[in-house]
Amino acid sequence: MHDTLQACQQAINQVLLGKQTQVRLALACLLARGHLLLEDLPGMGKTTLSQALARVLGLSYQRIQFTSDLLPGDILGTSVFDRQSSAFVFHPGPIFAELVLADEINRATPKSQSALLEAMEEGQVSIEGQTRPLPDPFFVIATQNPVTQSGTFALPESQLDRFLMRLSLGYPSLAAEKALLLGEQRRALLPRLEPLLDHARLAQLQALVPQIRASDALVDYVLRLAQATRSHTQFAWGLSPRGSLALLNAAKAWALLEQRDYVIPEDVQAVLPAVAGHRLREASDGSGQSGHGLVQWLLREVPVL
Repeated sequence: MHDTLQACQQAINQVLLGKQTQVRLALACLLARGHLLLEDLPGMGKTTLSQALARVLGLSYQRIQFTSDLLPGDILGTSVFDRQSSAFVFHPGPIFAELVLADEINRATPKSQSALLEAMEEGQVSIEGQTRPLPDPFFVIATQNPVTQSGTFALPESQLDRFLMRLSLGYPSLAAEKALLLGEQRRALLPRLEPLLDHARLAQLQALVPQIRASDALVDYVLRLAQATRSHTQFAWGLSPRGSLALLNAAKAWALLEQRDYVIPEDVQAVLPAVAGHRLREASDGSGQSGHGLVQWLLREVPVL
């Protein structure tokens, strides 16, 4: 199992150069049965990462381009009258895929953004009075441009909280960008990626995450982190219990990728920026942006023991 996970990471890293940490965090997010938000400038490789993950993990893939005129029915699907059967036939939307890329999600109106909420939280959608289950596994990767760019609608806190992690790929290193310029187009490499996991093995790996052991002392460390966000005045609000659970689950997934069956504080620290960054905000920040500095303060000030 661990050899397969290593092979998955290596295959994706051959396509997305110089982003080993982000690739590992994205895999941890999937193993923990969470959803991923990628926030960055256009052209940083967000779409390439999602396509590489789908191919390596053997998942069906759909991309939804979010625009200001996108309707919920464009995401969920709709019923069309069939003359031959004299009945309405449901045509599923692109949400009925195992890995869904919600591209530039903050360019759609809040009504269309909210169409993803039930799907992400419940693994099902309610359409025309009928509940329809989504595939298992079901994984949403949403991308968004910085809210300072024109034509964007900031995601509300309730929807941000549906994402287990938020990542930023950032600019590549000089060596990685040189290899990118001298090598083949990354999109040309994607069709060569072979599935390294089937659905059964992926389900086994996801089932292993809750079995990763977390000691009382480790849980106390997670609780101290959460309590610090709730008691210090620089935080506009603290981590919710769901945020604490997300942090622990993500740390367990990271421990699994590190080939351990127990969690150590370094696992919590490795995933904390991705898990907590979009759930926290500085009390004095009126821009609507999450404070990166808050996570760094937690890592620096909250004692491990």
